[in-house]
Amino acid sequence: MTFLFIFFAAQLSCSPSVTDGDTIRCGEERIRLLGIDAPEMGGKCRPGRVCVAGDPKASKANLVRLMKVGPYKIERVGTDRYGRTLALVTAGGVDVGCAQLKAGQAVYVAKWDKGGRVRKACGL
Repeated sequence: MTFLFIFFAAQLSCSPSVTDGDTIRCGEERIRLLGIDAPEMGGKCRPGRVCVAGDPKASKANLVRLMKVGPYKIERVGTDRYGRTLALVTAGGVDVGCAQLKAGQAVYVAKWDKGGRVRKACGL
């Protein structure tokens, strides 16, 4: 059996809020920025996991700053094991995942980059 997945960019129909340096919320939808990882809020790193070093508050603050400018577009590419939407997100025409990488507020994780979308979008 063959499945065809069609991905398209859509306008976000809410005012998104920022959860941390790599996750936003739009109403009830939790959206994880594709292919990046940011420092964990509150320093909570699950046992056995290698977490990103850095200041989680600074990472979140940078994403908050980036998300202040609309319009917002989202390219949904699936879900993660926690049920969050995986997506490329732009705010005011800026890819916020790429901007987090460029600002040093997140790191690129190739194994989380479905189809190399982040690598291509960010010129990695």
